[in-house]
Amino acid sequence: MDEPPVIDARGHRCPIPSLRLRKALEGMAEGERVTLLADDPMARIDVPHLLGQLGSVLVEARDEGRAVAFTVEKRVPVRAG
Repeated sequence: MDEPPVIDARGHRCPIPSLRLRKALEGMAEGERVTLLADDPMARIDVPHLLGQLGSVLVEARDEGRAVAFTVEKRVPVRAG
């Protein structure tokens, strides 16, 4: 499997990492993955919160030096009704 594309948001404070992730997910098909690199400590809270809103899934969060690499899979939420 190919490595997912990487969004490097190191050096940016929230909400910039989450906004960049949201924008990337908007242009992706369901099932595609992307990795976000973020070194803002708030990203550990903001990214899972954003994914809960969008219905996408956090596949992995791993430390990479001072940053966290969040690998996310796009899911399209099922709407009731």
